[in-house]
Amino acid sequence: MTQSQSLFQQGQGYQPLAARMRPLALAGYAGQDHILSAGKPLYEAIKSGQPHSMILWGPPGTGKTTLAKLVAASANAHLETLSAVLSGVKEIRAAIERAQDQRRMHGRKTVLFVDEVHRFNKAQQDAFLPHIEDGTVIFIGATTENPSFELNSALLSRARVYVLKSLDQAALLKILELALTDVEHGLGQRKLQLTAEQKQALTLVADGDARRLLNLIELAADMAEKNADGHEVLTDATLQQLLQGSVRRFDKGGDVFYEQISVLHKAVRGSAPDAALYWLCRMLDGGCDPVYIARRMVRMASEDIGNADPRALQLTLAAWDVQERLGSPEGELALAQAVLYLAAAPKSNAAYVAYNAARDEIRNGPTHEVPMHLRNAPTTLMKGMDYGTGYRYAHDEPGGYAAGENYFPEPIKDRRYYFPVERGMEEQIRKKLDYLRSLDAQSAEQRYRRDK
Repeated sequence: MTQSQSLFQQGQGYQPLAARMRPLALAGYAGQDHILSAGKPLYEAIKSGQPHSMILWGPPGTGKTTLAKLVAASANAHLETLSAVLSGVKEIRAAIERAQDQRRMHGRKTVLFVDEVHRFNKAQQDAFLPHIEDGTVIFIGATTENPSFELNSALLSRARVYVLKSLDQAALLKILELALTDVEHGLGQRKLQLTAEQKQALTLVADGDARRLLNLIELAADMAEKNADGHEVLTDATLQQLLQGSVRRFDKGGDVFYEQISVLHKAVRGSAPDAALYWLCRMLDGGCDPVYIARRMVRMASEDIGNADPRALQLTLAAWDVQERLGSPEGELALAQAVLYLAAAPKSNAAYVAYNAARDEIRNGPTHEVPMHLRNAPTTLMKGMDYGTGYRYAHDEPGGYAAGENYFPEPIKDRRYYFPVERGMEEQIRKKLDYLRSLDAQSAEQRYRRDK
């Protein structure tokens, strides 16, 4: 058997190219050098045949299942495989019983591989714990989601987490070449010939996903035509047709989704319009709902720009409206215009900070009464109780400002939440507020002298 030989048993009928090309040994494994280089714990565990329980966390098509099979093979262990999508407590119990039989009857270790382990609930995850602790199974869980959020701390404490990365172009090209030349398990007998440009196009569209690449190659072989030399070739027009429906990796609601909306927000906050535009287009290309992006941009306008440029909020609301009214592609162009404006606009989080400070004071402090002079007095009874007595109507005051008036509850009359920054329009707001506070100070000084 060659290194590229499938780990599946022979004679099972048709298998997709991606399944047939699973390597049997580390030498045939592409990528993940950061955890599979000599001296790294996982590499040494596989080479020594002494595996440990682990969580393999990474995007689809990065070799999690293949790696689990390599771990089991290196230890000559019995392999039990479960899919959290299709399995429940009954299947877990049956797998554990088979593992116990292997241990009791053959003295053999069992590697229990659970694909999509994050889909198991807390009770299902807890069911593995005693069997990991007593050595019945070596547990390997595969997940595309952040284990910190999706897996129980008890399970995480019993397994080491390894992060798998998207495959780079070199790794994908290695897989592609092997698939084209392997006669026994690949497409070697087909003699499919691809140009360097076609290979590059396939690896780019695969977007770090080996399974996607192998599926594309298999489709390409089916669409190829024989030339005069008896070789199968793929026309550029056919390749374009094949690649037309491909989209970038974008796990809606998963880690990739939140990573990309987060970096879009950070690029806007960091005044990097080109980077912001890149991430906007990445999300749209991956199938993100444009209305969701529009909503988040409204948040950015208030949180990171605020009164430094109030037009930012207006522009994002207008872009949202265009998206809902016109759809694609006009709406997406409006979103691009808005994100560029947001990134280039002067920045201030003063309104955001002020809002949080005021909200926290209300949540954590006592409930203060409205001061009597600020209460409305629509009835004779209320007027008789001094509601509104002493209130100064600002429009009747010099300059339209009632200097020294307090609109807070008395216990917190000097509280400040809003501190405008010296950028954009907020600089003018800051100067005005400083001026009004100077009038308040003068009024307080006059009252002090009068009362004295």
